[in-house]
Amino acid sequence: MKNEYELLDSGNGKKLERFGDVVLDRPCAQAVWMPQRPDLWETATARFDRVGGHNWEGRGKLPNAWNIEIGGVAMKLSATDFGHLGVFPETRGLWEWIRSTLKTETGKKGREPRFLNLFAYSGGATLAAAQSGAHCCHLDASKGMVDWARENAKLNNLQDAPIRWIVDDVIKFLRREVKRGNQYDAVLLDPPSFGRGKKGELYKIEESLMTTLDLVHQVLTGDPSFVLLTSHTPGFSPIVLSNLLRQYNEGGAVECGEMLLTGPSDVNDLPNGNWARWINK
Repeated sequence: MKNEYELLDSGNGKKLERFGDVVLDRPCAQAVWMPQRPDLWETATARFDRVGGHNWEGRGKLPNAWNIEIGGVAMKLSATDFGHLGVFPETRGLWEWIRSTLKTETGKKGREPRFLNLFAYSGGATLAAAQSGAHCCHLDASKGMVDWARENAKLNNLQDAPIRWIVDDVIKFLRREVKRGNQYDAVLLDPPSFGRGKKGELYKIEESLMTTLDLVHQVLTGDPSFVLLTSHTPGFSPIVLSNLLRQYNEGGAVECGEMLLTGPSDVNDLPNGNWARWINK
């Protein structure tokens, strides 16, 4: 499977990554060790830091947008003012798991599974699910991000795939889905530490996540496949995420781990967030 991303090095609070032909030097607080390949850092196309604000050095050397394939999904990238690019590479292993699991579920159920992606960002997981043949619902509170995800769908020739594109507040949407009786076989959610809904609704993970998970439980089918919960919030460790999933989903099995940025075998893996998943075994 083609992959145009790799972690080249990390250390001294930074990470050096390659996205296709573009090499970027960006902050990473958990990279507390010394760099392993100091000679490579001068090859950076551009650098981003948060010293005194949000600052790009060499942003003019970057294309306005460029495309790469990562985890089997083509993605449009673009440097934002906050240092983001439109993809979180640490999630690519989860995309591959979603694609494979939903493809297997199609064979078991004899129909296409229904997949719900909440806080869905630029659509990598949605498109991986769509590649498996699943019917997808992609929801994000940002219209700009949903538009970006639809562009990514076109890059993958999935513009006509059965995907519902929703701009809405997650909790309000889920409450309406409960009332409508709409159900899903599999759910992914990546709640932010702090966010705003479509109409400015406040989302704080410590206060809103349990309500969200309860509503997710209510929209699952009677024989669901999985619920996958990811987080970049400090303190929400794999065990914390696992405990939350167990609270709302009986039976089955719970697996958990860290999301990792990876590169060549001689480069330290870089943890960047955590995941847990409940699987209906």
